[in-house]
Parts: sequence; C-alpha cells; structure tokens
Amino acid sequence: MTEPVAAPADPPATSRRRPDLAVAALSLGLAVLVTAGLWADPNHRTIKVNSSDQALFEWLLAFGAHALTHAENPLFTHLMNVPDGVNLAVNTSITVYAVLFAPVTLLAGPQWSFVVILTLNLAATAFAWYLLLSRAFRLPVLAAAVGGVFCGFAPGMVSHANAHLNWTAGWLVPLLVWRVFALREPGRWRRNGLILGVFVAIAFSIAAEGLFFTALACGVFLGVWALSRRAEARAALPPFLRGLAVAGGTALVLLSYPLWLHFFGPQRFHGTGFDPKVHNEDLAAFAAFPERSLAGVAGLGTGLAPNPTEENSFFGLPLLLLAIACFVLLWRRAEAGRRAVLRALAVTAGVFFVLSLGPELKVDERLTGIPLPYAALGSLPVFNAALPARLALVVIPLIGVVLAYALAALGPRPAPAWLGAFAVALLPLVPVPLHTSVYEPVPRFVTSGTWREYVSDGGVLAPLPPTSDVLPDGQRWQTYALAHRQGEFRIPAGFFLGPGGPDGKGRIGPVPRPSADLLFEVARTGVVPPITDADRAAAREDLRYWGAEAVVLADHVHGAKFPAHPEALLRATTELLGPPQRVEDVWLWRA
Repeated sequence: MTEPVAAPADPPATSRRRPDLAVAALSLGLAVLVTAGLWADPNHRTIKVNSSDQALFEWLLAFGAHALTHAENPLFTHLMNVPDGVNLAVNTSITVYAVLFAPVTLLAGPQWSFVVILTLNLAATAFAWYLLLSRAFRLPVLAAAVGGVFCGFAPGMVSHANAHLNWTAGWLVPLLVWRVFALREPGRWRRNGLILGVFVAIAFSIAAEGLFFTALACGVFLGVWALSRRAEARAALPPFLRGLAVAGGTALVLLSYPLWLHFFGPQRFHGTGFDPKVHNEDLAAFAAFPERSLAGVAGLGTGLAPNPTEENSFFGLPLLLLAIACFVLLWRRAEAGRRAVLRALAVTAGVFFVLSLGPELKVDERLTGIPLPYAALGSLPVFNAALPARLALVVIPLIGVVLAYALAALGPRPAPAWLGAFAVALLPLVPVPLHTSVYEPVPRFVTSGTWREYVSDGGVLAPLPPTSDVLPDGQRWQTYALAHRQGEFRIPAGFFLGPGGPDGKGRIGPVPRPSADLLFEVARTGVVPPITDADRAAAREDLRYWGAEAVVLADHVHGAKFPAHPEALLRATTELLGPPQRVEDVWLWRA
C-alpha cells in the first residue's frame, strides 16, 4: 500500500535507541501522571467516578489468579449470582491479564495488579503507535512520537482510564493493524496469518468490543483503498485472503470454547440493556474539551458525555481544524497512489464519526428526532452488544496518523505558524491526574478470616446491602478472600452482565429478589419502610433460594454512585430477620 509521504531509508538501529527510550519514558511518565492518585496508595484508593468498575476488574484479576491456581474454569463461575452463576465469556473477563499478572495479584494484591495494568496500558498504547508509525510507516521520530503520544493519551483514552482495563488496552490496535497489513506479503501468508490469529485471540480475551471495532475499521479502510487502487488490490488479494483464512482458523481454534460459551453457553445474553440513545456521541462533543485535561481544569470542560468514562471524542475545535488543515496539506502534495490512502483514512473517519452518533442525532444533550444509519445496525448481532458512542474511539488513531504524516511532510523545520497550530490544538488536551478517593475498608471479619467460622468453604455469605454495580462491597470482600487464599465463599447477585433485561437483552446483575430490592432502596435513600410479615417471609424465602449461611452488614458501606446508609440497613434487616449478633466489626445474622 502506498504511503501518503515518501518513506526515508531506515536509520541504523543504534540511532533509534535513544529516541525510542525517550518516547518510552515520556509515555510512561504521562501514564503515571494520569494514574498518580492510585499510586499514592494502591491498596486503599479508587477511581472516584467509577469505583464500581474498578471493583469488578479487581475481582476479575483475583478470580483469574484463583482459577489458575485451583484449576477452575476461568470463564464461568458460581462464586457470584448463586445459584445460577455468571458467564464471564460474555463479560469483560480480561483473562490474559488475569493469568499474566497472577503472581502480582497473589503476592501484592489485585489492587496493585489493577494500577500496574492501567498504567502500562496507557504507556504501551502510545509507544506501540509510535513504533508502528516509525517502523512500519517509517516516519521521522518527532512525527511518529507526536502521533503515538496523541493516540495513547487522547481524551477518549484518558476518559476510559477511569477504571476500564479493556478499553485502555489500545496497544492491541497497532499490533493488529501491523499484522493485517503484513498479510499482503507474498510467500509468507501462513506465518503472517498464524501471528494475526494469535493476536486476535489475545485481543478477544482482553477487549472483544475493541477487537470488533478494529476489524470494522480495517474492513472499511481496505475496502475504500481497494476501490481506488484496483490493480494493486488484485495483486495483493491472493496472499491476503490466504493469510486471512489462516488467521481466522487459528483464532477459531484458540477461541472455540470462549466463543461457544459466549453465544451458546449458560447465562448468555444477546445485546445489552444500555440505551443507544443515551450512549451515543453528542455531535457537539467532538468540538468540546474533556474534563481531565488542561482545558477541563481551566473550566472549559462540558457535561456532554453520559458519564465521565465515556468522553469518547472531545477533541476540541482547534484540533479538528488542525486535522482538516493537515489533511488538505497532505492531499495537495500527494500523487494518485497516496491520495488513495488519504481517501481511505477520510472515509473511515467519516463512517465511524456518523456511526458513533447512534440511531438518532443528539446535539447539546437534546435528541433532534433525526434518524441516523446506526438505527439500521443496532439490532444486528454483535452491534447490539456495543455502545455506539465508543465508535468515536476509532477516529483517534486516524487523526493521530494524519497529524504524524503532516509533521513528516512539513520537514525537520516546520514553519512557526504550523508549530503554533499544533501547540494550540494539542496543549489544551494534555491530561491531568484522574480523580481518586479512599475505599471503605474491607472489614476485619473478612481480612482476619473469621468468616470461615460462620460460612463453610464454598458456602454462601450474603453481604448487606446485596452486591450490585453501585454497591460493590460483597464483591470486594470476595476479592480479598480469593487473593489471600482464604478459601471460597459464594455471594448472591454481584456486578456482572447477565440475562433478564428488556426484550431478552442483558442487564447488570440478576433480576432482583424482593428482599434485595427492598434493601437496595434502604441503602440508597436511608429510609426504612414499614416491614410487614409478607416482607419477612419473602426475605426468608430469598435466603433459602440463595442457600445463605450467614447475612453480614459492615459498619462502613461503599456506595459507588451515592452515599450508602448502614444504620438504616441495620434497622431494616433487624426488622426482617430479627436481632443480629456482633462479630468483630460486622453485624451477623445466621440464616
């Protein structure tokens, strides 16, 4: 495939070492800056705006290490959502990370694994894009560094650093792109297909939604390019298709069980319960500034995302204008073959820009009633499990590539006007540290192992309030027990995606039992409603359904989205189940 600018001769390996180390150090330094609040005390600090997802990923890391050391199935568990269990293959199970970081998890704790992975994800994403641009696309160091660092620390990446270990694993994308382009090499289709298939399997186990988006983007880009360069495309097609077949076969073999579990296994679902008209990108968000940036700190941030983890575009108007100017510069200087690449970049960016807007156009947080193409795709398999707003993340590397190629085209000494334009566009987007806060402590009842006196190994402990995405303490207790090899206790409910949503789609957590609903509202509001004999009977029935051996309420309860009310929970549960006994720092009811 012809590149948009002429590729210089490869420099000696020794001359690459110093700039490579500089870019790696810059990438790691920015990653530590973004995650600095967690590094202050990894064992007790949490992402403030998304502590529930952090609790989930820490649980996944602890469970993965436990499954590895106990020869258990890492993709299905009965430790949560008793008696039905949880299909982790349809959740974000990050299996590869859980296995690779099992020694860290077991020696230092899943909290350390979490912050290490999050930090390395950001740094590796920037450095991997730098390597792709400097090695595969053979751009000058400065151009490749600017493009790579932008891709690693663009607003969407920093936003998802609010506890998303899957979406921050953006280093997978340049690896996949590199190996997809390598499929055209004649005579090496078996080797290249095998390598790509392994990378696909790894990507599926870390960020399946990101893998889907990458495949779509590669398909759009290559399709548009092939239409422009038919003769080159025909020549490259035979080795490409052979390599692609090998890649597909390799990935299918490696992922045969996870895919079966995902599409046909127990506790599966098809399509999430998230509303695509809520999780679609606001048109105004593309020109807005992100919260965790210099511009956001200066008060230029907006509330155009559904939550702080979903600022998927937020490029700012100066960067959009710069990207357009860079594209025009490259187009004017490019011959026909290079214009084909630029055309493919532009069309791919346009397609994902439009799709990210979802089924109905939203401007300044108001739905306009204007239908968009995603409305025809949202019900299709796989599309129905993706959030349309996240399709805007595909635009990040496309902008990064254009910026890098434009810097290369401008030469070693760009005009001051161009340098000023890059500064005005990029400096406001420099990231600042994420907001963090302190977790409520795991009770001594758990950390000391006292729970084993009241719950048999593998028995059911029912935490109060019932574990959910916004009240994750029960899952955090289980994380501690697994990571510290205390044994297993199971819990009702939990934070996971499972069946039971509207129209046969998925939902967060199980369909609530009556007592779980009642106690959730008590935790949320602090109000204890009148407790009737019917409520007491329903609570006892729920305990029998779960097979609970003990019900436990700690003195401190973590609420991820609102303050919880343990005093009200104590009053409500006492009325439901009778007086509790005090055990260390918890209230306990024997079931």
